[in-house]
Amino acid sequence: MAKLSKEDYEYRRTENSVSSINYHFVFVPKRRRPVLVKDVAKRLQEIIFDLVTEHGWKLIALEIMPDHVHLFVNTPTHESPADVARWVKGRASHHLRKEFPELKKLPALWTPTYFVASTGQVSTEVVKKYIENQRGK
Repeated sequence: MAKLSKEDYEYRRTENSVSSINYHFVFVPKRRRPVLVKDVAKRLQEIIFDLVTEHGWKLIALEIMPDHVHLFVNTPTHESPADVARWVKGRASHHLRKEFPELKKLPALWTPTYFVASTGQVSTEVVKKYIENQRGK
């Protein structure tokens, strides 16, 4: 991926706030099964892109590994990390289990937990490079 653009460092401005809120999420399938491959991974990416567009998030980085997902996103102040996780995991689970019957063999698509960390502009590039380097592992 390319370096962060000037736009990635711009503050999000609304009538009531100025913010720069970046979250690094990690989502893991139930029992850490390597099910996020091929068409499932492609469809998961589409679902996440749809959510990014609907909510006006700025996608900084996304890496879908067979057994986990890294999502690095800038969100508005009124959307909590818990909301973002619920929307991503909920919509992905609903659509993926409906479209890929083999995923119904798992008791649930996702573990009930997730990792999230907020980042400032100083560490944004570091997190982005970390996510990009996951592909080769």
